[in-house]
Amino acid sequence: MTGNVRRAGAYALVGSLALVVPVLAGRGLDPLTTAGAAALPFVAVGLAALYVVDEGPLFDLLARPGDYEEGRLFGLAAFAFACAGLALLVPLRQFGLPPTAFVGSVATLVVGNVTAELVRLRTTDQFAVTTGFTLGGLVAAVAAFLAVGEIAGGRLALPLVAFLAAVAALAAALLRAALFERDDPLVLVSVALLLWGFLELGIAAPTVRVGVGIGVSALLGYVAFALGTASLTGMLTGVLLALLAIVLGGYGWFALLITFFGLGGLSSKFRYEEKAARGIAEDNEGARGGGNVLANSAVALVAVVLFAASARVGMPPELFRYAFAGSVATAMADTLSSEIGGLFDEPRLVTTFERVEPGTDGAVTWQGQVAGLAGAGIIAGIAAVFFELGPVAAGIVVVGGFVGTLADSLLGATLEGPVLGNQGVNLLATLAGAIVSAALALGLV
Repeated sequence: MTGNVRRAGAYALVGSLALVVPVLAGRGLDPLTTAGAAALPFVAVGLAALYVVDEGPLFDLLARPGDYEEGRLFGLAAFAFACAGLALLVPLRQFGLPPTAFVGSVATLVVGNVTAELVRLRTTDQFAVTTGFTLGGLVAAVAAFLAVGEIAGGRLALPLVAFLAAVAALAAALLRAALFERDDPLVLVSVALLLWGFLELGIAAPTVRVGVGIGVSALLGYVAFALGTASLTGMLTGVLLALLAIVLGGYGWFALLITFFGLGGLSSKFRYEEKAARGIAEDNEGARGGGNVLANSAVALVAVVLFAASARVGMPPELFRYAFAGSVATAMADTLSSEIGGLFDEPRLVTTFERVEPGTDGAVTWQGQVAGLAGAGIIAGIAAVFFELGPVAAGIVVVGGFVGTLADSLLGATLEGPVLGNQGVNLLATLAGAIVSAALALGLV
């Protein structure tokens, strides 16, 4: 186990070469020359990993288990070449990857890996290890952002630094939990692109909402995982989405999201044994995974990001409120109609109304439809309070949720299985609910 710590530390040392990039980028050199000089140290490390270090103590220090089979440090080489590719993009004006995004993503990953391995020395509990990774990555990202500001200028406001660092750490932890250890280059590139997008959109991060968002989302994530309503990846996905909702949207956006997470999770647990006997229960004792959470919330996530960047996209921000509420209303209605409706006999296929077995894709019961309509109504009521919607506007959210649920059933009966998986159906259904709600609201904004 201590060997894992030493290897993670060695990778962190290689990652520290990222600080050369903002130094070079701020010297006013020719962009191509700067790009080559920025990538050169990482290319050298990658080539050495492939063709020079193939045995001895240094190989043992840097090798991952799979590297021994090939006699090459493929893990280190892939990491170094990923860093080199990103470093090339920083000085090139046609791309313009911010040095902050590059250095921050590298720091988040390598330091997060070190702290995760340190935690693993004491416990193998995956929740504790992931927490160690997230906290280590968060602190490292803050330090990286501040360091780049000092080296290259263009300092970011401290609330924005904290927000971006939290997003980077949570996104990296989520990807690390979902992928294999050898997929570190994919984690690195994904986090760098995510930070790049937020920086390019010029999103503001209010101080109070950043603090509240980090604290509340982390607490609720722990509660969800402890109660078994979400798996580890589901918890991380929910925490990241909650943070974005609070900071980029506001407390009302978070209220809608947490209502769906809470009631949706509890409905999965409701009469679980009976649903398991029917073959319609969620796997993992009802704990929803990251894919399920993201499929139901991805459209809402896009809506809140576009709301925060509405000045850039040139559309009224109110439309994105309706899109957000409509997508969450769909997710809530679909979840309740499935979890409650599945407990009743004699469901009918939505396309032909013929009787089918419980759990059949596209099957509905009138009890489930009532539960789904109630779920959409709950979301619409909360949206009416926080978004100050009148009866007509709240009705639009209900309609969006109902249409989205209908789309889910139709897709389930026609395309689920041969064309789409359940998560794809959920994603398209929430998109339908968002589009319907936003389209109906065009006359109100």
